[in-house]
Amino acid sequence: MIASPSSDYISSEKYLAVEQDSPIKHEYRQGQVYAMAGASNAHVLISLNVASALRNHLRGSGCLTYISDTKAHIESINTYYYPDVIVSCDQRDRAFDNFLRYPCLIVEVLSSTTEAFDRGDKFADYRQINSLQEYVLVSQTRMRVECFRRNSEGQWVLYSYGEADEIHLASVNFRSHVVDLYEDVSLAPQS
Repeated sequence: MIASPSSDYISSEKYLAVEQDSPIKHEYRQGQVYAMAGASNAHVLISLNVASALRNHLRGSGCLTYISDTKAHIESINTYYYPDVIVSCDQRDRAFDNFLRYPCLIVEVLSSTTEAFDRGDKFADYRQINSLQEYVLVSQTRMRVECFRRNSEGQWVLYSYGEADEIHLASVNFRSHVVDLYEDVSLAPQS
């Protein structure tokens, strides 16, 4: 999401109608529309690796993995975001054509322009989704994955994984070596 919204309030119904035919993706937050910037090749490859691994793992389970063209609809705060990867195991989501309301897992690949928002306001908004069990942030500058998992008391607990680790996503009982999520990705050397 970029920092400058359009100046006029628009209804979510109008947003959805216009967005359906728009060549540019926009996120919608409480009446304001934000154009989305393009992604780097590293961003796209990481997203694809995560989505492919989840799709293969979840095949036949009733859970479905979606990529960046499916919106997360946070109904309670009238907001639509395009996560990089989103998983739903809730049959009610099958009734929607281009968004989900009941995801259990959302993954965002961080970029220098979105990291602060993804960690801050976007995460605060995503926490309004009662079905969401895990929110995962994946770095595209080094092999680091952070998983925020909602515990039984409703608190979000951070699980951090590095290059030598195996990530565990409890919401879908998924395990993968972190290095596998970075397959074919060229990371800049760390200074």
